[in-house]
Amino acid sequence: MTIRFGPAGIGSVKDAAENLEEYHKKGLRACEIPFTYGVFIKEDKHKKEIEDIKRASEKFDVKVSIHAPYWINLNSKEKQKIEESKNRILSCCKIGHKLGAEKIVFHPGYYGGMDEKETYETIKNAILDLEKEIKKKKWKVKLCPETTGKVNVFGKEEEILKLVKDTKCSFTIDFAHLLARTQGKMSYKGMYDKVKNFNEIHAHFSGIEWGEKGERRHIPTSDSEIKKLLKALPKNKNITIICEAPDPIKDSLKMLKLSRS
Repeated sequence: MTIRFGPAGIGSVKDAAENLEEYHKKGLRACEIPFTYGVFIKEDKHKKEIEDIKRASEKFDVKVSIHAPYWINLNSKEKQKIEESKNRILSCCKIGHKLGAEKIVFHPGYYGGMDEKETYETIKNAILDLEKEIKKKKWKVKLCPETTGKVNVFGKEEEILKLVKDTKCSFTIDFAHLLARTQGKMSYKGMYDKVKNFNEIHAHFSGIEWGEKGERRHIPTSDSEIKKLLKALPKNKNITIICEAPDPIKDSLKMLKLSRS
């Protein structure tokens, strides 16, 4: 089993390759590039930096993934918004392919007053369209829709895993989101049991604060929650855990240290 820990964040484009080397020196083996407010690495403007990031990722064995922008909704009542969302995801796929970032993480969308079955079908069809384009472009990336933390947002683990079954996409299990969505009732072992047939697991984890509607904000990750998660980890999987805490490097290192104790 290989467990990779790493932060959400790579720093500025200029410093990204050096930061990957620093992560390596600290023992971190993963990093998620947050395009959450837009794709800030530009194919035309940052050609050298893209090559440097890919080279550093390979040289220092730090697996890079991408988080697509927050303003994605594959279930809008306005078809134009769905198309715009698909284009944002495809922009991440294109740059991800050049960076060697295989996993493209995104929040799929909202219910928007529609019932859950209708929402699911709309999002499923959008992902199928995206996969056709990825195949056509021969990009070496995998779509990884993420479990979400608010009860009124599409992204229950059942919905994400059904997408995996129906579209052959990959997935991201965000344990903090699921804790918030279930008011702390989620079992780490129970969640891992649902994905035990997969050899590779991409996950997010951090401390989280929630209310009756689910996620409120990410907070520092407690030792006790990290230990609960580590205890539930399967022994025969390749697992990447990205930390989205306020200080993601600090908490990633804490996870790494506790995993070795």
